[in-house]
Amino acid sequence: MFKVAALIWIILATTLGGIAVTAIVAIPSLAEKAATLIPAAFVTAVILAMPMSYLVARRIQANSR
Repeated sequence: MFKVAALIWIILATTLGGIAVTAIVAIPSLAEKAATLIPAAFVTAVILAMPMSYLVARRIQANSR
């Protein structure tokens, strides 16, 4: 299950990071601080994607049995 979770994590972390960066760039008050907010957004996305990918992988494996 770890391999499935790792693959899902790669996709999910990138997607969440992209959503966060899009929000930062689209909101003018956040865009002024983009140099500090974008790295923080990606770190947060990577951390949030870990448990989410585990839950998705667990559901995929439960449905495949």
